[in-house]
Amino acid sequence: MTGDAQAGTAGFLAVDSGGSGLRAVVGVPGRGPLARGESGEPVRTGPRGIDPGHLLEQVVPMARALATEAGVGRLETAVLGAAGLATLGDALRAVLPGALARHLGVRRVALAADAVTAYAGALGPRPGAVVAAGTGLIAIGTDLMGWRRADGWGHLLGDCGSGAWIGRAGLEAALRAHDGRDGGSARLLARAEEAFGPMAELPGRLYPRSDRAAVLASFAPGVAACADGDPVAAGVLRAAARHMAESAAAVCPPGGEPLLALTGGLFKLGDPLLVPLERELSERLPHARRVRAEGDPLHGCVRIATDLARDVLALPGDEKLLYVPPPERD
Repeated sequence: MTGDAQAGTAGFLAVDSGGSGLRAVVGVPGRGPLARGESGEPVRTGPRGIDPGHLLEQVVPMARALATEAGVGRLETAVLGAAGLATLGDALRAVLPGALARHLGVRRVALAADAVTAYAGALGPRPGAVVAAGTGLIAIGTDLMGWRRADGWGHLLGDCGSGAWIGRAGLEAALRAHDGRDGGSARLLARAEEAFGPMAELPGRLYPRSDRAAVLASFAPGVAACADGDPVAAGVLRAAARHMAESAAAVCPPGGEPLLALTGGLFKLGDPLLVPLERELSERLPHARRVRAEGDPLHGCVRIATDLARDVLALPGDEKLLYVPPPERD
């Protein structure tokens, strides 16, 4: 591509920022993603929530390098999907649109909660509901007029049915067996001691850690491995499925034939979780049509960016969940 042609090519930047770092894509509408990059450093949070300065330190040089690699002369549109945006995103909403205009020349910006990018990646601009489950859990749905969300309140107050929830319930059953209380599971106790050592020492090692949710979630596969033949472990996964279905039912549009998709790493647990979940969803949402998720949250960022660049964004705006400020003027 010649320098003049390259300078005239308008592209988009799509960024997915989460607890393990961020991923970014630069592309051109109609041609899709052309260059990809990532950082393993999670964006910091502080007194004002997600730190826009730390985000820009990572995104700006990465975006410039990717634009050069992709042969994109200017980045006209940018979409940032961020974990915690709904509750911790005030500083991002205040700072990012202007900063991206100054540093990258971006005119159109959308800031999306990770639940929205998960939805966009899984279903695109169609009515329905998505359950996104990993360490945490959130359900989100739309009739294309507005958004509804359920749970996503973190491992201390919610995230019911999540990896952290399953792991905590499994460890509770292990501790019950350790104590000789009702409701314990000898199999879960043995599995927990393999993973964490003597159970009496676990609270002292777990409680001071800042990554408690991830540590709890690391035991969810152990619960699933014990489910065949262990009624306590199987009961934990049935309860998790019930919680997921409750959240899905709370956000799914009540009329028509909305789509319903599952996305996130927790569903890799397989049949011990999926079989009771399919039963719960069929009972609670018989009008919804189950479909396979088409893509992940980064794919959702790319979809939103492409639609925004073409002025065809059909997903509803929302100050907390999908913030689309007026375009920056030249």
